[in-house]
Amino acid sequence: MSIGFWQIAIVVVLVLLLFGRGKISDIMGEVAKGIKSFKKGISENPNSSNQNTNDKDEKDNSNNS
Repeated sequence: MSIGFWQIAIVVVLVLLLFGRGKISDIMGEVAKGIKSFKKGISENPNSSNQNTNDKDEKDNSNNS
C-alpha cells in the first residue's frame, strides 16, 4: 500500500499541532545556520589536513637524519 495525500496531510497537521509553527521555523533556522557554518568551515581550509600530514612527515624525516 502506498502513502496517499491524506495520510501525508494528517501527519503534517499533527506535527503542526504538536510543535506549533513558531517552533518548527526556529528549528529549521538553526539547521540552516548549522549547514552554513559547516560549509564555511570546509571552504576555509580545504588543504589543512594535507598540510598537517606533510608537516608531520617533514618533522619525522628531520629527526631521523
